[in-house]
Amino acid sequence: MISSLIYTPRLILSPIGWADIEDVTALKTDSQAFGHMLGGVRTSLKVAIEMGEDTVYWGCHRIGMYVVRENIKFGHSRFLGITGIHNRPDGRGYALRFSLWPWAQGRGYAREAAYAVLTEAHARGHDRIVAVAKEDNIPSRRVLGGIGMVVENVFFRHENKMIMYVSTQITL
Repeated sequence: MISSLIYTPRLILSPIGWADIEDVTALKTDSQAFGHMLGGVRTSLKVAIEMGEDTVYWGCHRIGMYVVRENIKFGHSRFLGITGIHNRPDGRGYALRFSLWPWAQGRGYAREAAYAVLTEAHARGHDRIVAVAKEDNIPSRRVLGGIGMVVENVFFRHENKMIMYVSTQITL
């Protein structure tokens, strides 16, 4: 059986759940942290609805959104943000997503967490994972390129140029 927890040298990723609602609500309702995400900043009600959808998604797909925390052996592990895999509503496929608090950015946490989830998704049989970033979201694009994803397509969404990345795993 595959564990749902993912450990990296600096992080612990755990499946998102109702115990995380306060941290996730704070993140998703913050314009600095969530302004670049698909759908933008959320209301508290929308966060609760998405939390329900995320827990159901885990039950159906054995993978989904994760809460990202520091991997501290003793003491309180700070909530850094979220990452995970979700099926895109526009039909482009299973997509890698991530959002960290601005104070946690620039330290390699996003790259470490996103790579861990991408690796886990491939290990669980998802051969093709996409990710989408606005053209001007250079930090996210650096993360995606840094974990080995390559540009596959460009499209426009609400007058924003979007860059779609892909990671494929060849199965023999």
